[in-house]
Amino acid sequence: MKKFLIGFVLVAVALLVIGRFGLPPLMTALGYHPAYDGPRYTLEGGKALIVTTSHATLGEGGDPTGVFASEMTAPYYAFLEAGMDVDLASIEGGEIPVDPTTENMAWLLAAPADKRFFADPVLQEKVANSARIDDVDFASYDIVFLAGGWGAAYDLGTSDVLGEKVTEAWSAGRIVGGVCHGPLGLLNAKDENGAPLVEGRRLTAVTDKQVHELGIDITPQHPERELRAAGAKFESATAFRDFFANHITVDGRLATGQNQNAGEEVAVEMVKLAGGKP
Repeated sequence: MKKFLIGFVLVAVALLVIGRFGLPPLMTALGYHPAYDGPRYTLEGGKALIVTTSHATLGEGGDPTGVFASEMTAPYYAFLEAGMDVDLASIEGGEIPVDPTTENMAWLLAAPADKRFFADPVLQEKVANSARIDDVDFASYDIVFLAGGWGAAYDLGTSDVLGEKVTEAWSAGRIVGGVCHGPLGLLNAKDENGAPLVEGRRLTAVTDKQVHELGIDITPQHPERELRAAGAKFESATAFRDFFANHITVDGRLATGQNQNAGEEVAVEMVKLAGGKP
């Protein structure tokens, strides 16, 4: 009996160790939040604006959601490390809802940038007191980055104000982009000629396949479906599960990433497009 108990405890400990320390490296190896090891750029004195959802639930009174943390934190720190001032804005202003999945399962799902956020009172203050997009001059920023997350499927693509603000930034020659559900915020924007900004342009965002694989079809807008319907030349990569796929697309001043895996890389690319120095 004593040997059985010792063996049981050893197996339990082994499973715990594998779960806590084996799965995160495996997730990374499969493609989840890959480390970016490409060239980096500086843009001292530049300004970046990260725009997020204000929608906090899946449907009315459903499970809590919001911005997927790494789609906000990874670009934030990439811009900060490039020497830029970084502001946060949301559709309604005030506290930004952050999808609790990342923090509740931090040992498995949190990106390095998320863990940095958990210990960063400056960014936490910005998240708690974001500006309302109505009150922000998007054209005064070098870069406008649209963060995703399931909440964005409810308000980024339907906001006329966001469409007007992105239009102003684009007309002023700024760098515009985002990841995952964030590019839904491009749907109501226009180019210099008054045509839909996404029409005929190459871009990427979260795929219909990933939405279906994660079983969250309840959201009113699915990025691939909506962007294709708006005339975008949609591109993407695939994997055994698209949650582990990664792809970025650059078309002129428009830079987009397929999902949560692309946040840092897209941000770095935007710094480069904005005139950043190696």
